[in-house]
Amino acid sequence: MLASWREQSRAWPMDYWLLGFIITLVMLGLMMVASSSVAISDQRFGHPDHYIIRQLISVAIGLFAAYLFFHVPLSVWENNRGKLFLFGVFLLIAVLIFGREINGSKRWLPLGIMNFQPSEFMKLVIVVFMAGYLDRHSSAVKESFEAVIRLALPFGLMAVLLLLEPDYGSTFVIAIMITGMLLIAGAPWRYFVLTVLPMVSILVALVMTSEYRMARVSSFLDPWQDPFGAGYQLTQALIASGSGEWFGAGLGESVQKMLYLPDAHTDFLFSIYGEEFGFIGVVFLILLYLAILHRMFRIGRKALDANHFFGGMICFGIGIWIILQAGINMGVNLGAFPTKGLTLPFMSYGGSSLLMMSIALAVVFRVDYETRHHPRPKPKEATEQEEKNTPSDSAKTPKKPLKKQAAKRNSRKRAAT
Repeated sequence: MLASWREQSRAWPMDYWLLGFIITLVMLGLMMVASSSVAISDQRFGHPDHYIIRQLISVAIGLFAAYLFFHVPLSVWENNRGKLFLFGVFLLIAVLIFGREINGSKRWLPLGIMNFQPSEFMKLVIVVFMAGYLDRHSSAVKESFEAVIRLALPFGLMAVLLLLEPDYGSTFVIAIMITGMLLIAGAPWRYFVLTVLPMVSILVALVMTSEYRMARVSSFLDPWQDPFGAGYQLTQALIASGSGEWFGAGLGESVQKMLYLPDAHTDFLFSIYGEEFGFIGVVFLILLYLAILHRMFRIGRKALDANHFFGGMICFGIGIWIILQAGINMGVNLGAFPTKGLTLPFMSYGGSSLLMMSIALAVVFRVDYETRHHPRPKPKEATEQEEKNTPSDSAKTPKKPLKKQAAKRNSRKRAAT
């Protein structure tokens, strides 16, 4: 049965498994936003449907954008990756000047219909930029540290702008995405240490020199020390997750969403999900994200086999982005990480996150489409190398055993004598 499914999937015009998993995730997200935002929406706007209506609009915009970007060839992304990076840097500068400040952070550009977060756009840009760089310098990255350290200037500038917002969560996610793509491309592990350790040291120094950040870290380590102050949000999230037990209280039956847990429809949606669906529901959600990662990596591997190195690296980068952000969000909700301000992909309330995730998914489907229908010929150097490594016809011809040849020569000598 599995073999027949694999054969059928090869004939599909696109990866319907991945599409089905994403649709399931989005539907779960819409249900949870509708459930978790009832109380806060009624308190702020006088009716319980404000946030779910805006989320439905964001889903519609995301679908429209995904349809448009699916028709953009990979060559357009590859040829314009430098311009995209410069535009992303421009947006990061613009948000520091004109951005809307919320809870002490300038991360959002007001665009009327939504508040756009440039750091979400930058995550996609980084994947495209890194894929193009690795496509051109894959051999150098494996052999020379100079090819890796060359990335320090553009990414260092980007990291400084993100830290000025401040947005430590996005900075960390982008750093891991870059490192993961380098390792998949074949860069040695020692480069990982040389690139990540300085960044981790900078983040630790920034935390230790700020009382506010140190307070967040200390409250994360023991939120019960101040359950009605710095540790309030995390303690309420833990109460929500624990209340779900094995099978949950049921959809819409959460108690913590009734204004006990702040931001229940955004960063802490996972806790409300755990309360309503329980441990079994949480396991199902984790498996769903892992299945999405598997399908994206599978598309990436097939792209490499079809000589679409650029497209393959894009799939790997976007897969790392989604699973890493999901893991960090779940870890924050369960008290494993300090609060980062990262959404749960395709589920949490947030227009810019949903929009950029939709565009990223469209690019993955474009990679799948070009891999299936437009495989590239192997590079000339690779073909010549294969011809050198392939034994010639004369080499393939099995030689007669030496003993038999010697016996024949001896018999001829005796006959002559």
